[in-house]
Amino acid sequence: MKKNYILLFSLVISLSLLIFSCTDNDDEEQYIPVSPVVVDLTQVPYPKLSDYKFFEGDMKNQTPALNVLPYEPASSLFTDYAHKKRFVWMPIGTKASYNGDGNVLDLPVGSVLIKTFYYDNVQNVTPVGATRIIETRIMIRKTSGWIFAEYVWNAEQTEAFLDLDGSFTEISWLEDGIPKSTNYRIPNEVQCIICHKSEEMVNGSEVIKHIPIGIKPQNLNFNYNYNGVTKNQLTKWIEQGYLNNNFSLPTAENTTVNYNDASKSVELRARSYVDINCAHCHQNERHCDYRPMRYAFSETANNLTNMGVCVNTQDMQDFSPSLSKIVSPANINRSMMYHRLNTENEAIRMPLHGRTIIHTEGINLIKDWINSLQPCP
Repeated sequence: MKKNYILLFSLVISLSLLIFSCTDNDDEEQYIPVSPVVVDLTQVPYPKLSDYKFFEGDMKNQTPALNVLPYEPASSLFTDYAHKKRFVWMPIGTKASYNGDGNVLDLPVGSVLIKTFYYDNVQNVTPVGATRIIETRIMIRKTSGWIFAEYVWNAEQTEAFLDLDGSFTEISWLEDGIPKSTNYRIPNEVQCIICHKSEEMVNGSEVIKHIPIGIKPQNLNFNYNYNGVTKNQLTKWIEQGYLNNNFSLPTAENTTVNYNDASKSVELRARSYVDINCAHCHQNERHCDYRPMRYAFSETANNLTNMGVCVNTQDMQDFSPSLSKIVSPANINRSMMYHRLNTENEAIRMPLHGRTIIHTEGINLIKDWINSLQPCP
């Protein structure tokens, strides 16, 4: 009888361990972290930025939620010295497609691109020297195409509200210790469209599509620090499940550089600068395609004509006759390109939108590049 009790007790213990073990393993196998992001294509754009749940904790810290992936182009579009934080989010099970080194990645329906504009060392806030976030722009890929949503941050830096009407806000800050200020322009929807549009002819009619600008493989082909882990951004997108792995990384020759990197050649830096600041308009089927320049990085290699060098100005009224060339080698005073980059006059400045003040470092780079050129034949 004693042996039977011992045998029964041992059996109960074994079954208990088995049940506990199975339950514990099942829990581990079933637990899958879920991104809190909410993007209902029938409801977007939401009235508040927080409605999307892109960020964890205090939204002003811009800590991305699960599957919200930060990214950064090699060269950044100049926007009155504003700093930017960029993120991408895609629905589970969807991936972007590669369409060439110089073409924007084709993101799936439901994708969102997020870009926040902010300043450090701001002088006209309390406390002086704090960071101020001004706006967060997002693009959402719906079945019908990309839509824009502009969110303007409140003074408390706790929330940003949908506003596509455009506005201005005064900002004063220190840039590398130098005082700067401007009446910062938050764009309206029409201004967004001008820079983010592609004009195509379909059955004899012009069709305007909205497109992203900066997410080209050539712009993302460099390392980024992901919370202490450095990795090529395109490789990270693939590992994240955000990009099809059916292409080779761009070669060094087909990759843009940081135009602030003085270790690179002036020619390469200038080509990278105009690619990110000018090419979205100066391409075929874009806003300024009637001008002869073609500033895309892939179109300027060994092609000074596309950079405007020795190209005659066309139907540009009310300019000095001395500005007869888009770029006149070794002569900034006779170069239309330099003249229009080096002004705050809204009627003639380039780019058309996105800046109210002169980009000192950018104009110095273009000056050095122009002065490096050989005379026209």
